[in-house]
Amino acid sequence: MTSLRLWCGPLALLLFFAGTFAIGAFTPGYSHVRQTVSELGEVGSPGQFAFSALLCAIAACLVIFASAVARSLRGLHCSILPACFVVALAISCAGVGIFSFPHPLHNVFGLSETVGLQAPLVAALVCWNVPRARRLVLFSIIMYGVVLFAIAVNLVPLLRPASLWPIIKPYLGIVQRLLFASWFVWCAGYAMFLLRADRANESSQRAAFRGR
Repeated sequence: MTSLRLWCGPLALLLFFAGTFAIGAFTPGYSHVRQTVSELGEVGSPGQFAFSALLCAIAACLVIFASAVARSLRGLHCSILPACFVVALAISCAGVGIFSFPHPLHNVFGLSETVGLQAPLVAALVCWNVPRARRLVLFSIIMYGVVLFAIAVNLVPLLRPASLWPIIKPYLGIVQRLLFASWFVWCAGYAMFLLRADRANESSQRAAFRGR
């Protein structure tokens, strides 16, 4: 059952990209390159309700995934704190979907995503001294580096420095998607590493049982 729930990590990645591209396809004049994801679901847009439903579905996947992460981390004798950060991002995701732009809470939930985005770092830290989790730790560190880079690039539209803003502006949609893509790729990859760890743990338990 844990293995099935871990697959909700890759499913969240698939839903995000497939869903946003599908909604963008029936939104007249929408550009994935120039426009932000939130514009797909802003008040009065053709995809407002579909976008809200999509983000709530992604949030549900992340909550289910987090429950499996917690169980797998216990098997590795690690803290379940990364699962809490995944849930934090799920809450933010649902809030962004429910409170469509320009609702004041839309940006509040959007900014709160910063908490959940720290999940790769937390995942690396809690398993730092676990020999069986070395690849998981390395993967999480690498992906957190990508997430940090994406966060830095996404600060450009807020600060609008004269040297960078003219370069970033025509590709604002891609810049924003880089942040989501890096985190969801970590989410999917983390699930794969935990699935492998779960299988290895089950194999060792069966071997120990047969040796009794």
